[in-house]
Amino acid sequence: MELILEKKVSASTIIMTELVLPQHTNQLGNLLGGQLMHWIDICAALCAAKHSQRICVTASVDKIDFHHPIKLGEVVSLTASLNRVFNTSIEVGVKVFGESYKTGKRIHTNTAYLTFVGVDEEGRPVKAPQAIPETEDEKRRFEEALQRRENRLKFRRKDI
Repeated sequence: MELILEKKVSASTIIMTELVLPQHTNQLGNLLGGQLMHWIDICAALCAAKHSQRICVTASVDKIDFHHPIKLGEVVSLTASLNRVFNTSIEVGVKVFGESYKTGKRIHTNTAYLTFVGVDEEGRPVKAPQAIPETEDEKRRFEEALQRRENRLKFRRKDI
């Protein structure tokens, strides 16, 4: 495999679309939170893997807030974008939208930040290619990722 030292952030974006079916819902006909978290994790893992060209495992998930319910029959769109690379860890942000094709209404329902680590054939962490942000939004997310990482590390030290 060719060793790549850096890649553009835009080269790793993943867009997933899912239809909310009865097996994805609770008794109120709303998408189960756990199902949405599963889709978020898959979308983000694909983004990290596309960037690193390796299998990536979930290292952490930041807080997820559920702002609006997504109903049975609606469509869920997830967009995963690489935010920043820290040696072996990769932060990915996922934006979630719920959409009713009947009404045409589309609403931002969730944002989540996840950290992944690329691993080799023995499951050991491997250094990831650096991320090159190009747009103003990518540069903003790149800078904000550093603050989130510092907060995660601070919180982790308190747990020990």
